[in-house]
Amino acid sequence: MGFRCGIVGLPNVGKSTLFNALTETQAAQAANYPFCTIEPNVGQVSVPDGRLDQIAAISGSAKIIPTQLAFVDIAGLVKGASKGEGLGNQFLGNIREVDAIVHVLRCFEDDDIQHVSNKVDPITDAEVVETELMLSDLESLEKRVPAAQKRATSGDKESKIAASVLGQALELLREGKPARLTEPKDEEEERVFGQAQLLTAKPVLYVCNVAEGDAATGNDLSAQVFEKAASEGAQAVVVSAAIEAELVAMEPEERGEFLSELGLQESGLARVIKAGYNLLGLQTFFTCGPKEARAWTFPAGAKAPQAAGEIHSDFEKGFIRAETIAFADYIELGGESAAREAGKLRQEGKEYLVQDGDIMNFKFNV
Repeated sequence: MGFRCGIVGLPNVGKSTLFNALTETQAAQAANYPFCTIEPNVGQVSVPDGRLDQIAAISGSAKIIPTQLAFVDIAGLVKGASKGEGLGNQFLGNIREVDAIVHVLRCFEDDDIQHVSNKVDPITDAEVVETELMLSDLESLEKRVPAAQKRATSGDKESKIAASVLGQALELLREGKPARLTEPKDEEEERVFGQAQLLTAKPVLYVCNVAEGDAATGNDLSAQVFEKAASEGAQAVVVSAAIEAELVAMEPEERGEFLSELGLQESGLARVIKAGYNLLGLQTFFTCGPKEARAWTFPAGAKAPQAAGEIHSDFEKGFIRAETIAFADYIELGGESAAREAGKLRQEGKEYLVQDGDIMNFKFNV
């Protein structure tokens, strides 16, 4: 299970430049004018995870297959998008299809790059996009909630659930708060809330695009964004799209030295991935053998059969048990055979909650 992150933001904040760098492609044409991106570009990115290399080295795997993450570069948004201004309707339609929003905010000064409002103010920029998403959700719920309330009076169970949870979301939006602050009281409300596909219900990762000199420590503008993220339960990271673009042109062995000179321990991609995983509650398990070592993404809290289903639906349907080794034990003992001899290879059943880093071998029968 990968996940799709929609990269959004006002025109000329560095969206397409960041997309090109993260996906190591030139699929998105970067230019200094609004609406350069019209159709959404999609790039598949390998998720970096040093644990996979360690596992592959021990198991002697011929191939290494990391898990994948999709970035979707969505058209720049302007004020009035919820009413169809600019490419608003298309923007809103594209964003419904992603799992999380990566909101790029300009946190650098550069007189050569036009800003749509002629000033650099990431908080105001964030509010412009946020307001348009809220207005779109508000318009939707102001039609749907009264209709659900009316049907609920006749005893319709589904309508009662919708009236309750979507009514809560509507009140939040009327107060100028995003729908993701809604608190469904049970699984049924959770299901109905998810089916509503509200734009402001999607988790948000703010990416502060800073100048090269601020990549290691951030700046006053990015600090404001981090404060905003903390206040609303979102995530934020500092990235220099310019640095990421330079990294693409380098050989792998040169990248570490370049980052070190800038006071950075990892690339912007790695930081975005980690923050995105944390935001969506995603974790990784591994499978390995002579042919390949592979990483698989699963939602935190998943049981063994669900994790098996990430490999193939038959694994979940016919699940018998999972042979499981904790990552730390696998590395310390030097592989499966030694882990088995030491009693660290466990036989886990259907109720086992898979842990991040587990090395797993599923037994199934269909």
